[in-house]
Amino acid sequence: MNLSFNQIESLSNQFGSSFFLFDVNKLHDNYQKLHTAFKKRYPKLIIGYSYKTNYIPYLCKEMDKLGAYSEVVSKLEYDLAIKIGVNPKRIIFNGPIKSFEAIKVALDNGSLLNIDSLYEIDHIITYCMENPLQHVKLGIRVNFDISQSNKNVLQEGYKNSRFGICVANGDFEYALKKLSQVENITVTGLHGHFSTNERKVETYITITKELCRIAKKYIKGNLEYIDIGGGFYGELPPEFAITAPTFDEYACAICKVLNSEFLIEEKRPFLIVEPGISLVANVFTFIAKVMETKKIAEQFFVVVDGSVHNIKPTMHKRNLPMQIFYSKEDNPENGLFHIVGYTCMEKDYLAYEVAGKPPTQNDYILFENVGAYTIVFNPPFIKERPAVVAFDGNSYLEVRKRETLNEFFHENLYLFS
Repeated sequence: MNLSFNQIESLSNQFGSSFFLFDVNKLHDNYQKLHTAFKKRYPKLIIGYSYKTNYIPYLCKEMDKLGAYSEVVSKLEYDLAIKIGVNPKRIIFNGPIKSFEAIKVALDNGSLLNIDSLYEIDHIITYCMENPLQHVKLGIRVNFDISQSNKNVLQEGYKNSRFGICVANGDFEYALKKLSQVENITVTGLHGHFSTNERKVETYITITKELCRIAKKYIKGNLEYIDIGGGFYGELPPEFAITAPTFDEYACAICKVLNSEFLIEEKRPFLIVEPGISLVANVFTFIAKVMETKKIAEQFFVVVDGSVHNIKPTMHKRNLPMQIFYSKEDNPENGLFHIVGYTCMEKDYLAYEVAGKPPTQNDYILFENVGAYTIVFNPPFIKERPAVVAFDGNSYLEVRKRETLNEFFHENLYLFS
């Protein structure tokens, strides 16, 4: 999306001095690339978009239109999918916390349900006893070792994943036995999402092979799907200096395992993938107006109407790719400057030691690659959350308005006197 200063100034006049910009066409492009990469190698494919990554309703509806299922991990996300018109049979309900009421709604609606913990079995059995004529199909999220050559690959260096039902200690067999005692329950799928540091192709091969092994040993003729989760890299900006696998490389490796494990095409299970970051990270940018550039000692600080919370809520110190739009040509000579936010926190740095011409008042800075987890993690802290504006190549549409006091402190939530 190519923008000019005048275009950004016009958008700022409409939507506020800071706002997110959502490139709808880029979302479509990302989805089609992922879909094509997997579908041509393994036709029995379901893509479940991970709501938690970015659940702007307009975006979720776009994913539904493109053909994606809705992958949700809470009753709140489930209700959002229903609210925007998603067919409940195209909702994948995951997550570690599910109340009996949430499970009941999902099973009543025929949604795809993957259980994460043993306590959910009691809820499901209770439901089946109350609905003896309804046959319930469900999946189990399994927990197993995915280390590579004795090297731990889990996010943050954790030794064990905290999710799923453990295969090694017998809990998985216990779960299968308990569920098998109820006639109207059938386990038809396995789920195996793992969050890893490097998102390597080799890790997905390990996950897929182990899911196939467990499925062939325990589920056999009832197997309908294998869900390998998400966590794939998408297209990364060169500034990140990471050589990421492509969608084709992920798909080639994963589908090769499935095609070799299930030789009879008619009996192959569906492959479910649950992408989030790879579809939306590079679809959003954040634009903030420069309020002032101040010099303190020998350092320049560019103060913008935005915050680190808007672009990197984990507050990591890596600078994101950015563009500066100058309102005039007579900017100072090149130098180093920091970009800082509107909050009263010393550590509210959007970028450190940026080299170039320091922007000045009324210029704009555009931060790229902010579509994943930023908007959902962004709290209404000190000032209202900014607008989200979608662009489809022809027109701009405000898909989330800038908050006001009424939304920030909603009358139905707070007591004012």
